[in-house]
Amino acid sequence: VLAVPVLFKQALEKKEAEEGKPVSLRCELTKADATVVWKKGEATLQASAKYEMKQKGTVAELVIHNTELEDA
Repeated sequence: VLAVPVLFKQALEKKEAEEGKPVSLRCELTKADATVVWKKGEATLQASAKYEMKQKGTVAELVIHNTELEDA
């Protein structure tokens, strides 16, 4: 059985946020409920009070709460 790779139907877009406010990043995949790993550089982000990860069908979303300059 040949596995079909999961691709981005809609890639991430650059977002601007006011410091201290939440920002939402979302992407759309070609396959529903595919495993999504969010990274910043080489570091894998973990769900926490700061990072909220959501996924519904083909749409994956990362919400960064209380944004800071270092989140760029």
